[in-house]
Amino acid sequence: MTKQELEVCIQTYGRDIYSFCRQLTGSRQEADELYQDTLLTAVEKLERIDGRRNPKSYLLSVAIRLWRNRRRKFAWRRRIAEVLPAGEKGDVWDREADAFSLEEQILAQEKKTAVRLAVSRLPEHLRLVTLLYYMEELSTAQIAGLLRIPKGTVSSRLYQARKRLRRELEKL
Repeated sequence: MTKQELEVCIQTYGRDIYSFCRQLTGSRQEADELYQDTLLTAVEKLERIDGRRNPKSYLLSVAIRLWRNRRRKFAWRRRIAEVLPAGEKGDVWDREADAFSLEEQILAQEKKTAVRLAVSRLPEHLRLVTLLYYMEELSTAQIAGLLRIPKGTVSSRLYQARKRLRRELEKL
């Protein structure tokens, strides 16, 4: 892939990748860092990206690997000395500005908040598959390739995540 092709790819998928980073980290500051590191890694490994395959999937896998490495490092450092996480929780999914009544907008926002909160409470392996499937609209085969796990495992994790989310959201 050339630098020009990478620029087009970033213009096309950049917003989706950033929003995925934001949802993954839960913090604007951490998402900014993860997004920048993802793009820097893409520039460094430009020759590995095949523009004909699925560059968005490649960039998402880079973001996931970087995020997992950071979590591992953070856990290791926390064992040595307690560290307070910096960052604010924010709203990522404010893309829709529908012309509903104020009451409908408030109810819809409460539902979105409840779903986001429920998803954020899922264990990492279930949350990651859920975000990739519903937020990034990847197929189970694409997720399996991205996470390097069997397709059946992806389906199983999606089933478990839906089951947990249904149980938690029914309480509301």
